Amino acid sequence: MRSLLSRLDRIRVRSPDPTRVGWLREWSYAHRGLHGPGKIENSRSAFAAALEAGLGIECDIQRSRDDYPMVFHDWDFTRLIGRPDKTEALTAQEWRTLSYLEHEEAPIALEELLAQVAGAVPLLIEIKSKRGYDVEPSCRGVRDALKSYEGRHAVMSFDPRVSRWFRRHSPQTLQGLVMREDEKGYTQKPWQRRLALWIAQPEFIAYHIAALPSPLTTRLRDRGLPVLTWTVDTPELLDRARRHADAPIVEAGGVG
Repeated sequence: MRSLLSRLDRIRVRSPDPTRVGWLREWSYAHRGLHGPGKIENSRSAFAAALEAGLGIECDIQRSRDDYPMVFHDWDFTRLIGRPDKTEALTAQEWRTLSYLEHEEAPIALEELLAQVAGAVPLLIEIKSKRGYDVEPSCRGVRDALKSYEGRHAVMSFDPRVSRWFRRHSPQTLQGLVMREDEKGYTQKPWQRRLALWIAQPEFIAYHIAALPSPLTTRLRDRGLPVLTWTVDTPELLDRARRHADAPIVEAGGVG
């Protein structure tokens, strides 16, 4: 049985084209931008700080009521804006009237981030999803925003349907799977991780640093899949990332 599963793994998750994925290993990526005092996560100022530091950028995508991809992590505005609305309850124009707590900045759309970065550093774009969520409108919105973007970029998600959608509908887009093994993830058990991989058929993995080293990621790296890891926010975790992964997704304490 184990031999059969291993063969299925190789059929379902093929080694990626090294010319497509090689650049992923060449960078460290600022988690939600290089945020900290005076610079809120996923904001223009955090992305500007990442650009100044010469870091790649990781960002999150929620969608507005009218299906625009907005750069934001949470499913509601409580923590960062101070109001209880769900992110998908407001239009993109209504998003632009908001401001972060103790900041004058408003959340931005993906197209605004693309204009700000303009290809200077690579982007990792994480599309948020959850159980029962129709993720396809988010995928379409991200694809459409990226149509004329020439900078290096990749799309990823905890939801394996995102990778599958981009593989089918935007094959030029580099796509990856995000996984964690703790109680907050959906892939705690080996069969769940295998199923996610089979559905996603990713070209790279972004794996939770707490789960490294991992036999799974070791096997995938041996087959040529880049393994990124998050969130690297201490020198000790940066050392672990360098030993067991190909590129770190960092916050301030983990910037080497």
